Amino acid sequence: MTVWIDACATDDIDAEDVIRFDHDGRTFAIYRSPDDSYFCTDGLCTHEQVHLADGLVLDHTIECPKHNGQFDYRTGEAMRTPVCVNLGTYPVKVERGRVLIEV
Repeated sequence: MTVWIDACATDDIDAEDVIRFDHDGRTFAIYRSPDDSYFCTDGLCTHEQVHLADGLVLDHTIECPKHNGQFDYRTGEAMRTPVCVNLGTYPVKVERGRVLIEV
């Protein structure tokens, strides 16, 4: 069964930015791309479990605030050392100004 979780309002995230969303003991990162698309990944870096919402978003990448590893938040792909394990990604949809994620 598909369960969609209401994560935030679309206006809660600026373009090219990220926010933290905690649900059911897990942390997620919700992104808004430069073209106003929304994405969701695991919220903790795979290298040392640092919150990615404290990182820097440029184009379609999130840079970890601790060791500057980078991920493509659209695919979860680890793109720059020291990260070498991809992030989990989750489906996102927007309805009536709300960002919903499937977990």
